[in-house]
Amino acid sequence: MPNSLEHMLNRPIVVGNRTIKNRLFLAAMTCLGNVALRELVADFGGCGLMFSEMCSAKRIPHENRNVSLYYRWRDEELPFLVCQIVGGNAQTMATAAAKIEAQGFFGVDINFGCSASSICRQNIGAALLKEPRRAVRIVESVRKAVSIPLFVKFRTGWVDDPRISTELAKRFENAGADALTFHPRVAPDRRTRPPKWEYIGLLKNAVSIPVFGNGNVFSQADCLNIMEKTGCDGVSIGRMAIARPWIFAAWSKGLKPDSNIYPAVAEKIVSLLAKHFDSRAALRRLKKFAPYFAANFRFGHSLFSKLSNVTSLDEGAEVFASFFENNPETTSHPNVNLFC
Repeated sequence: MPNSLEHMLNRPIVVGNRTIKNRLFLAAMTCLGNVALRELVADFGGCGLMFSEMCSAKRIPHENRNVSLYYRWRDEELPFLVCQIVGGNAQTMATAAAKIEAQGFFGVDINFGCSASSICRQNIGAALLKEPRRAVRIVESVRKAVSIPLFVKFRTGWVDDPRISTELAKRFENAGADALTFHPRVAPDRRTRPPKWEYIGLLKNAVSIPVFGNGNVFSQADCLNIMEKTGCDGVSIGRMAIARPWIFAAWSKGLKPDSNIYPAVAEKIVSLLAKHFDSRAALRRLKKFAPYFAANFRFGHSLFSKLSNVTSLDEGAEVFASFFENNPETTSHPNVNLFC
C-alpha cells in the first residue's frame, strides 16, 4: 500500500500556470499552520504545497510581515506557499491578492470553508456559501487581479445536498479558479459527523480543474482510499500534520520514524516558535500545538494538561524534557479525541 500511495502522491500536477511536484498538501489552519510549524514540516520534506494561516484581506495591504501574527513567512518557502485570505468584499479581496502576488507567493487561496462562529458572524468564510452570487463575484475579482494560481477552499454548504456544492464548484471554475479544495461537511457540522467523501467524487466529476480532498485523512490507508474512491487530484492534510509534522515525508517519501522523533520534534517546535514569534505569541501557539502532539501518547492527557498551564516557552521545554525522561508509550494512531 505505501508504495502505491507514494506513486500516486509523487505525480506532478499543473495548477494554473505552475506545476506542483507532489500532491500532498498542508492545509491552512489558523494559529496551527504558522511559520514555525511550516518550517518544521519543510525540514522533513515530502509536502508538495503549504497553505498559510487564514489572513484577513482587510489587513493585508497594511501588514508588515515582521510584525503580523498571521501574514508571516520565510522567503525560502514562498515557491511552495499559498496565502489564504478571508473577506466579504470583492475589491478588498482583489487588492489583498495583488499584494500577495507581488510578495512572491506560489498562489492565493480564498477561504469559503471556515465555519467558526467568530468568522461567520462577520458574513465571511463559510457564511458566504449562503450567498453564491457574492462568492462567485469575489472569485472573479481576485482572478482579474492576479496571474498566480487561484485556489478556492469550501465546504458542502449549509444544507446537506451535494448538488449545491457541485453547482457552486462549476461556477467557481467559470469564475477563474484554478483548483478547488473541498471539505465535504456542512458548515454547521464542525466535526461531529464523518465527512462524506463521496461528495468529493461528485464534485470532481463536475469540473475540469484539479480538486483536492480534505477531511478525516488520518492514515496512509485513508489517504489511498480518498484518492481511489473519489478520484481527487490530491489531499490536503490538517490536524494530523500538527500531531505528526513528519507525516508528509512518511507518506510520500517512505520515511520510517522511530521513537526518537517525538522528543526531537518537541525540542524543535519550541526553538522555532522562539525564533519566529515574541514570547506571548509563541506561548499561545505552543498551547495550540499541545493537544495534537499529546495525542500521540498513551497518557497524552497528562502532557496536554501540563502544557496548558505553562507560563513561558522555557517552562514548556521543561515539561517536554521531563515527559520524555520516562520514555512515554506512543500509540500507533493519535487519539483524535484530543484534537480540538
